Amino acid sequence: MPSIDIKHAHSLPAAKARKAVEEVVVKLGKKFGLDYRWEGDTLHFLRSGVDGRIRLLPKQVHITAQLGFLFAAMKGPIEAEIKRYLDERFC
Repeated sequence: MPSIDIKHAHSLPAAKARKAVEEVVVKLGKKFGLDYRWEGDTLHFLRSGVDGRIRLLPKQVHITAQLGFLFAAMKGPIEAEIKRYLDERFC
């Protein structure tokens, strides 16, 4: 099963980093139909064919996701979209 593993450095305060992570997931959620929930500093997101987490660390955002068969072919564009949003929100 294909997976995504992205680490992105940041220097934002915790509250701003959390808001930025949520904005990324809301945008991706609208595009890909994701549901999400927070558990502490980890945001879990899910939809049929995608199961992932975004861990919010003091100086880093770590995104991991398992992609099902239908999303495997879209791995490259999905990673590119995530990186673009991270670059916009965490620069």
